[in-house]
Amino acid sequence: MDYKQLGLKIGLEIHQQLSGNKLFCSCPTIINDDNPDFEIQRKLRAVAGESGVIDIAALQEQTKNKSFVYQGYYDSTCLVENDCEPPHSLNEESLYTTLQFCQLVNANISPVVQVMRKIVVDGSNTSGFQRTALISMAGEIQTEQGKVSIANISLEEDSCRIISESGNSKVYRLDRLGIPLIEIGTNPDINSPEGCLEAAKKIGMLLRSLPGVKRGLGTIRQDVNISIKGGERIEIKGAQELKQLPLLVELEVRRQSELLKLKQELKSKKLEAFRIIDVTSEFQECDSKITKETIKNNEKILAIKLNNFSGLIKRELQPNHRLGTEFSERAKVKAGVSGIFHSDELPKYGITEKEVSIVSKKLKCSPKDAFILVAGSETKAKKALEAVYERAKEVFTGVPKEVRKANQDGTTSFLRPIPGADRMYPETDVPLIYPIIAGIELPELLEEKIVRYQKELGMSKDLAALIAKSDKVALFEELLEMYPNIKPAFIAETLISTPLDIKRTYQQDSSKLSDENFKDLFRCLEENKIHKDIVIDVLIDMINGKFDEKKYASMGTEEIHKQLIEILKKNPNAPFPALMGMAMKRLAGKASGKFISDELKKLFEKK
Repeated sequence: MDYKQLGLKIGLEIHQQLSGNKLFCSCPTIINDDNPDFEIQRKLRAVAGESGVIDIAALQEQTKNKSFVYQGYYDSTCLVENDCEPPHSLNEESLYTTLQFCQLVNANISPVVQVMRKIVVDGSNTSGFQRTALISMAGEIQTEQGKVSIANISLEEDSCRIISESGNSKVYRLDRLGIPLIEIGTNPDINSPEGCLEAAKKIGMLLRSLPGVKRGLGTIRQDVNISIKGGERIEIKGAQELKQLPLLVELEVRRQSELLKLKQELKSKKLEAFRIIDVTSEFQECDSKITKETIKNNEKILAIKLNNFSGLIKRELQPNHRLGTEFSERAKVKAGVSGIFHSDELPKYGITEKEVSIVSKKLKCSPKDAFILVAGSETKAKKALEAVYERAKEVFTGVPKEVRKANQDGTTSFLRPIPGADRMYPETDVPLIYPIIAGIELPELLEEKIVRYQKELGMSKDLAALIAKSDKVALFEELLEMYPNIKPAFIAETLISTPLDIKRTYQQDSSKLSDENFKDLFRCLEENKIHKDIVIDVLIDMINGKFDEKKYASMGTEEIHKQLIEILKKNPNAPFPALMGMAMKRLAGKASGKFISDELKKLFEKK
């Protein structure tokens, strides 16, 4: 695709979690997968923002009338997360880290910061709003594709993480709620999928240069805003992997291009007035499981006609994503139905040509017309058809403004309308903040750190990049200083590669290894209490709570010989490999495997 001719514009919103304590209380920023200690249940409702108007996205969420269950832990949640206590003072360490980033991108820091409430009633916040504070504006980064200007940098609290969802309720965990987030929003200066990836990488590298940021899966999230000439801004939420960004852009451009083509095809057409027809009786003899179940439950099968839509509903907008998919997504999100039927895909699903013909006649469809069927409770079915009709009307205007969810295959799904300024109003429980800019120290950039590791520590480029970008970089620096006699490459490998090997090869949960475990390991190595070749054994013992320095105390050569001779005498006919296995089992941690093998081989050959 010719992105320049299409007028492609891309803006990024990047959210980076910060370490330490939560933004408005002293709870730690830990994620817990144990069984929760307590649960609370809430209902939320949308309220008017500072403008006096209820936001369209918040209103849509309220119409779903869901109940929300919140699961919490005593060690990572308090009354602030439960919305039973006002927020405490804003976390100064998080503010300092945000100010560091602002200076890295030469942004204009606001002399006064007002914390705002952003109304969110999808259940992801117990209070029905997210606290956010605009810290600075007008920064920039340089990329090979050109300058990308930064519109705003904010400090805000992360939301709850969703655990499950059923028809009328959602279950959330409170441990993530309140974790500080830096939010960086760029202007739409990016004009290619590759440029989008490069800009995201650049911002990510700057963020990971900050000592106060979290590292690891799920600690950084990218949202992408995309538009083309003649279309509208689409916000795509939840792109977890950087490498997915170019595909997301490419497929969204394709979707918008196809929607604009549909608009042109319908240019001289007009959608007939919305009218629901009850066709339940026409399906009394139908073999479709869905229609049979619907009639059995005394529910309804309702239909609407979409004139001039025949053949368009099956039009592919993205791979395996058609206009009919968009109709179905709207019905699912707004009405909670499981799906829709449309005439472009029928006969199918047990619905025969006979039923299609009967419905077409009842709706007075011409060959150019299409129809939509929804089966279910009358209330839900009506609401679903209203949502489909609303989306059908939008086809005549091209690309509707909306928030979409990033799917694993690079396609997107409808989430909600794009919210506006109507959802914002001041947070009166947090006083105004006056950032102190003097004395802010800028960190060593990640690119600079990687080069330094190569030049000063003699590490390979790949290993230097791995340790610099990992969540173990601070520990790595500390161990370098504590144990200058141990090779830096070995320390890095032990922190990065060895835990992966333990997980894959030995099926042990290496995430249980703490910084203190690694410090104990390298202390024992420095003091010659263990050998390098049993590092994995020692770490596995630490994982299982069996670490004991005495167990690894080295024997003298004479004692080792004595043990090996005893093994040979007790097993005179055993082959060498079997003897070696016995020796390693008895002497594990007492000497290196190579030493045991060499000495046993000498004795074995002498016998």
